[in-house]
Amino acid sequence: MQPGELISSDRGARQVQPVDLPRAWAVLEQVMDPEVPVVSVVDLGIVRDLTWEAGHLHLVVTPTYSGCPATEVIEGDIRQALEGAGFAAPRLERRLTPAWSTDWITEQGRERLRAYGIAPPEGSGSKRSLLGGEPPQVCCPLCGSAHTELLSQFGSTACKALYRCRDCLEPFDYFKCL
Repeated sequence: MQPGELISSDRGARQVQPVDLPRAWAVLEQVMDPEVPVVSVVDLGIVRDLTWEAGHLHLVVTPTYSGCPATEVIEGDIRQALEGAGFAAPRLERRLTPAWSTDWITEQGRERLRAYGIAPPEGSGSKRSLLGGEPPQVCCPLCGSAHTELLSQFGSTACKALYRCRDCLEPFDYFKCL
């Protein structure tokens, strides 16, 4: 490195402007989950924090679970969207604690899941719900009927269960409480 040359992590560093954080949140609302492309990373609640540090945007991201195969894709999509919006070298921090919970899905995210044909999580992601007990009442996202049955604990992904509506007879995924 020559005198006066910038360290690569300093490239594009600048002072925060009042519009930067709201604009970054707006950009992130357009970054969709690759497995459920109607919910954004903001809808899912996986973007935990957004700050300006050392001249760059700093994000804390918590994947839906530590082994999620889409984590790197999501982080790449976030980085690409922010850089495309003019945020130079955004810094992403993957934080696994506290673990992500379906409680973090926004109300808008739940409505988008339902409109897409996936029943949103019912109840809380508390440990009690994970250890058995009374199963949640899952309503059909297609017709709204509460007359449904569990077909399999696992649906199209490990975080979903497969249900069928006994009224409209359609199968559907249920996003499990985690």
